[in-house]
Amino acid sequence: MLNEFIEEGKIFHCELIVPNDAIDQNGHMNNVVYVQWMQDVAVRHSELCGGTAAMESAGATWVVRSHTINYLSPAFAGDRIAAFTWVVDFQRVRSMRRYKFVRISDGKVLARGQTDWVFLNAENGRPRTIPEEVKVCFSTAPDFE
Repeated sequence: MLNEFIEEGKIFHCELIVPNDAIDQNGHMNNVVYVQWMQDVAVRHSELCGGTAAMESAGATWVVRSHTINYLSPAFAGDRIAAFTWVVDFQRVRSMRRYKFVRISDGKVLARGQTDWVFLNAENGRPRTIPEEVKVCFSTAPDFE
C-alpha cells in the first residue's frame, strides 16, 4: 500500500546517509538528528510539489507547533536511510505531517514521527487560514504502519 501512494505522488521519499558526526556517546545516531531530518524532508517535499512557492506567494510561512517521534531502533554511521513523509490532513490553520525512517539494508523501521505545522501570516506572525492554492500542492495520504 505504501508503494501505491508513493507512485501516486502522495508520499515523498528520499535517501539519507547517517554521517559520522551524528554518532553520539552511545555509538548510534543521536536522536535529535531525526528532528532535523523531519524538517529537511518536509521542506524538500514542499519545494518539489510547489507548496513553498504557493506559501510565499500567499505572504505566509509554516512554523512547527509540535514534533513527536517514536524511536524504534538505532541507526549507525554509514547507514542508508529511506525517509518517507506525507501530509495527513489540513485543518483551518494547521496541517499534520507524518514521517517514517527505514534502514535500507534490512528494511528495519528506525523511527516514526509527526509534526503539527501552523500556517502564519509572514508579516505579523498570526495564524491564518490555509488557502486552497497551498492545499492543492499537497496530496493527503492516510497513516501507515
